[in-house]
Amino acid sequence: MKTSIFEIFKIGIGPSSSHTVGPMRAAREFVTTLQREELLTGVARLKTELYGSLALTGRGHATDRAILLGLSGEVPDEVDPALIGMKIDGIRDSKSICLLSTHRIPFDEAGDLLFLKMQILAGHPNAMRFTAFDKAGEVLKTDVYYSVGGGFISRVGDVDENAARKTPPHPFGSAAEMLQIGDDRDLAIWEIVLENEKTWHNEDAVRAYIHRIWEVMENCVSRGLETEGILPGGLNVRRRAPQLARKLSVQGTSDPLGAIDWVNVFAMAVNEENAAGGRVVTAPTNGAAGIVPAVAHYYMRFVPEASIEGLERYFLTAGAIGILYKENASISGAEVGCQGEVGVACSMAAGGLVAALGGSNRQVEYAAEIGMEHNLGMTCDPIGGLVQIPCIERNAMGSVKAINACRIAMRDMDEHKVSLDQVIATMYQTGLDMQSRYKETSLAGLAVNVIEC
Repeated sequence: MKTSIFEIFKIGIGPSSSHTVGPMRAAREFVTTLQREELLTGVARLKTELYGSLALTGRGHATDRAILLGLSGEVPDEVDPALIGMKIDGIRDSKSICLLSTHRIPFDEAGDLLFLKMQILAGHPNAMRFTAFDKAGEVLKTDVYYSVGGGFISRVGDVDENAARKTPPHPFGSAAEMLQIGDDRDLAIWEIVLENEKTWHNEDAVRAYIHRIWEVMENCVSRGLETEGILPGGLNVRRRAPQLARKLSVQGTSDPLGAIDWVNVFAMAVNEENAAGGRVVTAPTNGAAGIVPAVAHYYMRFVPEASIEGLERYFLTAGAIGILYKENASISGAEVGCQGEVGVACSMAAGGLVAALGGSNRQVEYAAEIGMEHNLGMTCDPIGGLVQIPCIERNAMGSVKAINACRIAMRDMDEHKVSLDQVIATMYQTGLDMQSRYKETSLAGLAVNVIEC
């Protein structure tokens, strides 16, 4: 076990964790490395090459903007979304870029930022190569990075820095091991995760971070419920969450399924904000960022016994489930399709809700298994390469599935036949078997069968 919930839940910007957040982090890391190795001031040109899914859907996912921001020194959790347009326009208008905000060089986007749509590197579908040249045109440094989902990046040749982390008291590599630890030590899953996190952060910091991600999620929902207009990208998709919220507010609470209507709106509000490049939390990705907050809002608004303590249990438990998928399978749509994004988020939220409601460890595991089992095989086929159709509604559907999975698990006390570990393995194998054109390339599925408008 080497992943922290601080990494599963990252604060960043939309529209994509693997195509926006990851490339921004990689670009900044490359120029930071140049500075550390005292090469930055000798750079006269810097070229970025994007491969595979990053090339095929990169423009729709704002990968070009992310690269420019990262090279300028911006980081996803700190950059102001309201100022991004001005920063990008400044680079393009001046045809120059200030690397790490300290060293300005000419920048010709047509020749220095290349989308190599017909080329794929062996390590991962989301690949990028950065090359720095001196005044004589000689290579100063070149590195290949992979954006492996959820904003995580890896550089070719690097040793996994998490491998050197101090081992937590309750390491688990599978759901079965996690359940066994709970049985042996009489600990709930959220308690196991909290004790493990305290290896790397003090308890106050862990709880403060949970409250911070909840605050960002709340703010994201609020912005999504208030902001009208058309989403960027050319599909002319109208923001629907504000109008739907107004209708529900007028309707009142007589409809027995009114809570589900609100869950749909919460999820759509987040993903409309994400599609517009707003501030979101990877949970575990941007494309699936609406599910965990929508279910958390359901818990806080519609469950009478809801509490902050229950919310902490929710996030700690959801984080544990996300770690299992991250370490044993994938959370990258470009690698395993949308089952690795919406499916994983649904699984996380389902198990987390059980914990918030005081369910047992085995009920958590059962709910998480149901949440993925009924998302198996889901393709990633965004129309126009934009995180809009079907992504926004897909988050609403995933949120409702998560709540239903929780309800089934907490009411069915018999032993279930399929384990969470088995469904994680199945998801990963299904993703590997899936044709690449159905994995965040916009070369198949809805992306080619629906005419862009």
